[in-house]
Amino acid sequence: MELFNILTLLVVISAIFGYINVRFFKLPTTIGLMIMALVFSLVLILTQFINPEISNYAHILIEKIDFTTVLMDVMLSFLLFAGALHTNVGMIKQEKRTIGLFALVGVVLSTFLIGTLLYYLSGLIGHEIEYVYCLLFGALISPTDPIAVLGILTKSNVPKRIEINIVGESLFNDGVGVVIFFTILEIARLGVAEVTTTDVVLLFVQEAIGGVLFGLGLGFLMFRLLKSIDNYEVEVMITLALVMGGYLMAQQLHTSGPLAMVVAGLFMGSSGLKQDAMSETTELYVDKFWELVDVLMNAVLFVLIGLEILIIEFKPYFFIAGIGAVVIVLLARFLVIHFLVRISKKWVAVDREAPLLMTWGGLRGGLSIAMALSLPGEWAAKPYLVFITYSVVLFSIIVQGLSLEKVVKRVYQS
Repeated sequence: MELFNILTLLVVISAIFGYINVRFFKLPTTIGLMIMALVFSLVLILTQFINPEISNYAHILIEKIDFTTVLMDVMLSFLLFAGALHTNVGMIKQEKRTIGLFALVGVVLSTFLIGTLLYYLSGLIGHEIEYVYCLLFGALISPTDPIAVLGILTKSNVPKRIEINIVGESLFNDGVGVVIFFTILEIARLGVAEVTTTDVVLLFVQEAIGGVLFGLGLGFLMFRLLKSIDNYEVEVMITLALVMGGYLMAQQLHTSGPLAMVVAGLFMGSSGLKQDAMSETTELYVDKFWELVDVLMNAVLFVLIGLEILIIEFKPYFFIAGIGAVVIVLLARFLVIHFLVRISKKWVAVDREAPLLMTWGGLRGGLSIAMALSLPGEWAAKPYLVFITYSVVLFSIIVQGLSLEKVVKRVYQS
């Protein structure tokens, strides 16, 4: 009953904030919900000076919500499949070289560049931490979040080619980022001396390649099942069952569930396959069902991100580190994209404005926070890494998200 009460409260808060945003503020849904949740959290923090019981109750309630489990084990499968299902697969195919380059090589380069810069920044502010922890931050913050990106880009008038590169990259690089993160996390737990290069390569191949192959198999199974019947109620249930069951099975097989969901969603999102597997009525219901799931999950996720501020540990020098982390993440993304564009210009065609727009449009979201919160609680570095992760995510969604349309206009007017 307690779980039901928490879920009910989150959905009610999301619906109220969503109504207020649409009725009065008219901001992009993700940004509006997060801002209102942040303001709500700050008000609860201030109430401790008036009525500590209310603030304490809210604090205890948020602590009961395991953000990492809620996002990584429950919400992520729905969000990634829904996002991939509604992505233009034709455009993804046209930009597959660019997307593959940014999603794989880009995340690896960014992980090490961000980790190295953070290591030196932490030393400068007098909070020295081991290099492997800095690499963990680099891994969790490098992937752009498809959940944040998809909700904002469509309203920012970004050129279609750059938009599909950002969206396509974000759909794949979060799976790659999760694999890299947990690989480095395993190294940190066991100790660098205990892990060989072969172990790292095998783990990466099992997670990444295994996730892609499993996703293709899942998508093919879904296609065959939907093609064999014509009953929209049962077909919607089949897509839901295979997403939930497939994500659970991917975890049991130790392959990347996020990559599997993206591949399965893109497989089923292909217009030819859709028309071949479903009637017009079924296609309409499947699309609308997953669109509604996407909206509801997004709403709850960004409310959760805003409310999580209640339980984040603050120290004065953390703010300096947070500002520094924002600069490091933006600088690293720009340098990596610019470098990859320069070395691949003979076979990858992108606009000259792409590095700037892909830097500012590459938003971070709940996935980064979930990975930061999944760090072992006994690690002294965890509060520091969680705070700077939170700083980057808030800046990304609120500042970058709200200003992206203006940046686009300025770039193409100059």
